[in-house]
Amino acid sequence: MHSDLQELGRAVKQVQHRQHRALETGLAAVGTTLAQWDALRAVGRQPGASARTLAAETFQTEQAFGTLAGRLVAQGLIERTPGHGRRIDHRLTPAGERMLEAGRTVAEEVLAECYADLPAADRTALLGLLHRVLGEEPV
Repeated sequence: MHSDLQELGRAVKQVQHRQHRALETGLAAVGTTLAQWDALRAVGRQPGASARTLAAETFQTEQAFGTLAGRLVAQGLIERTPGHGRRIDHRLTPAGERMLEAGRTVAEEVLAECYADLPAADRTALLGLLHRVLGEEPV
């Protein structure tokens, strides 16, 4: 017999999986992937951040983020410049800004569909509960 905690954990994972699949499909239509768009979001939130900071922000290793950043540079979406010491700073290019905004539009549509069965008050409550689980203050 499953415990309620195991069922809760599985439900959270199922929602995440469904959301990621829907985002991947929607973002492909504008020419990016979820991993790339997430990296653009992180760079957009923290212009000039290091690869270490951005890797942590996107739940990747530094090596994986470096590989992804290299692809984003090749696509003209970000630029990397020397920072202090061996650090490399990251910034969005104008094309990266446009891709980030196109992804935001897609994400709003996809997430509205994913959570359509929840009234606004329930979505707010769910977000608050997740912040509590994470030990964070609500934004």
